Amino acid sequence: MDFNFSEEQVAIQDSLRRFLTKDYGFEQRRAIAKSADGFSREAWATYAELGLLALPFSEEHGGLGGNSVDAMIVMETLGTNLALEPYLATVVVAGSLIADVGSDAQRDKLLGGITGGELLVSLAHQEPGARYNRQHVATSAKKEGDGWVLNGHKAVVLGAPSADQLLVSARTSGAAFDANGITLFVVDPKAAGVTVTGYTNQDGQRAGEVVLKNVKVGADAVLGKVDGALAGIERAIDRGIAGLCAEAVGIMTALNATTLDYLKQRKQFGVPIGKFQALQHRMAEMAIAAEQSRSMATLAALRADSTDAAERSRAVSGAKAYIGQALRKVGQDAVQMHGGMGVTDELMAAHYFKRLTIINSTFGDTDHHLARFSDTLLTA
Repeated sequence: MDFNFSEEQVAIQDSLRRFLTKDYGFEQRRAIAKSADGFSREAWATYAELGLLALPFSEEHGGLGGNSVDAMIVMETLGTNLALEPYLATVVVAGSLIADVGSDAQRDKLLGGITGGELLVSLAHQEPGARYNRQHVATSAKKEGDGWVLNGHKAVVLGAPSADQLLVSARTSGAAFDANGITLFVVDPKAAGVTVTGYTNQDGQRAGEVVLKNVKVGADAVLGKVDGALAGIERAIDRGIAGLCAEAVGIMTALNATTLDYLKQRKQFGVPIGKFQALQHRMAEMAIAAEQSRSMATLAALRADSTDAAERSRAVSGAKAYIGQALRKVGQDAVQMHGGMGVTDELMAAHYFKRLTIINSTFGDTDHHLARFSDTLLTA
């Protein structure tokens, strides 16, 4: 199998890399992180101009005919500069979910808004106490006339503070942990009864708690099948995990380069500390961890669009579990070799480590995905 990128993919990667190098340096990112939105709407408009927001969607849905491998290329490149824009939440997760299960009218309206850069959408699925269990949905949706009334609490919703629309999962039948009985609704975060409490995560990215109290939506707010949303949600989250794996590879690669540069400049006993064999061995192990993670992330991206849930889960969870261990080694070793400087706000290495730490726990930590990977082997 040929794992080389096509000319078009290389061109996309180069265009994004040039933009980030020119307009998304360390100091620019610090200023963006402190802004009201926590990301750059100018950068988001540039992503739209470059075609990145339409890249992974099929041409019949207004996209450029790409797939999860194309999204992987974008996520890895965004990771090298720790870009703060909600590409994962809006394009990789919510966008793919709309493309997957939405009606033609919903695809036209929502995907059209996303690909044009006018609309930010977030998936509000995780709930307090769920512990990564995707079937856990206690938020309720009761039929009222032709519409529905929603009540519940969604936790750590990525990109929620800036979202123009939320995709909210709610239980329309069954008990809290049942696989069936879950339905998706398109909810305006400004609608009566919706409260979004935003905050900044450790890595500088924004998320929020979404509380719904007697929120009324029409029948046209239902996204996909009533009682049958779980399969679509799982595919969207698996695509998100593949995107996170690619982002982690980009960060580890950049962090290794930063650390190697530091070892060449920092002197002790009159020589650069990179001359010491013990540190050279550590640096080599970090490089191997990043390259092996790239292979795992590639496999996850290749399987992320599969409708075979077992095949997809095995590849995605295997990659998340391996990369979770690799990013911890790379992050901790980089901080140790930087000494006290490695945890200061003034050094990029500290921000790389924070983002890697958050990636490790997003959509399931290493232990969770090791168990999920093991389960797929037992049922194979």
